[in-house]
Amino acid sequence: MSSTFCRAALCWVLLTGGARAEALAATARLDEVGQRVRVEIEGSLFTELIYAGQPKPVLFPIIGPGGMEMVRQWPLRPAAPGEEEDHPHHKGLWFTHGSVNGVDFWKEGADAGRIVVQGLPEIVPVPEGVSVKTRESWQKPDGSAVLSSATTITCGAEGEDRFIDYAITLSAGELPVVFGDTKEGTMGIRTNPLLNLKGSVARGVALTSEGKTGLAVWGTAAKWIDYSAPVGSGSVGVACFDHPGNLRHPTTWHAREYGLVAANPFGLHDFQKKPKGAGDYALKPGAPLTLRYRWLFHRGDAAGARLGERWAAWAARR
Repeated sequence: MSSTFCRAALCWVLLTGGARAEALAATARLDEVGQRVRVEIEGSLFTELIYAGQPKPVLFPIIGPGGMEMVRQWPLRPAAPGEEEDHPHHKGLWFTHGSVNGVDFWKEGADAGRIVVQGLPEIVPVPEGVSVKTRESWQKPDGSAVLSSATTITCGAEGEDRFIDYAITLSAGELPVVFGDTKEGTMGIRTNPLLNLKGSVARGVALTSEGKTGLAVWGTAAKWIDYSAPVGSGSVGVACFDHPGNLRHPTTWHAREYGLVAANPFGLHDFQKKPKGAGDYALKPGAPLTLRYRWLFHRGDAAGARLGERWAAWAARR
């Protein structure tokens, strides 16, 4: 079967007091030939999970409120005006790390690791949208496995806003696996250059839950981070929420002026000037680690999007 189709349809959601509000339907379709899963909101493209043909699974493109492209086009497409052609491993939205038992999964190349999806993605309808489930093998350049993971990516809508809930469970085999102390990680996105803090078309502002702004967000710990920019008569932004159950919550952020935004709980030496290796984490056999994040593509700036209360609501129910 070359493709499968699934519709997640909460046609009506009961709200407090018995009022009803129509929920937007999320759909997903598996394209085995193209090696991707296409996710639509109300019949319009939201994102695609490219699960093979890349050194790691990536979500690209991502379409936000008003049809805005939320991630950089290059290198998966020709560069859009104002895009910098740097860091070719920054593709859409992804989860990797720069030191896993000494293997670099962050960069790409013959000497780097690869994250290989095992079998075909599974599409599952859920009340809030649609989920895509995959299992991965993290492999050395010689093809031998370092660890395994299981990922659930849930997509949906809250009015005009769109979200991606990304949950990954990392499991060691017979021996411990060390996630090393490096800034090169981990749950990341490369934004549309409009959202950047510098560049020829950049108009972005950055803000964390702890009130850090601009270049000062880098390396600091926060429950959430947001990059937003004026678009037309309003603003559009992308926020990442760190779950309170995650390792070392609130996480530290590898967030740059050129549009890299990444949650990284491991890079404590680089971020906080702690001794080398302070951020190392040993993943032990039989003791998996689950990390959960929400990516919210929203109208308005951080205040207008009510990110503080939305983070609290999301964290409380998961």
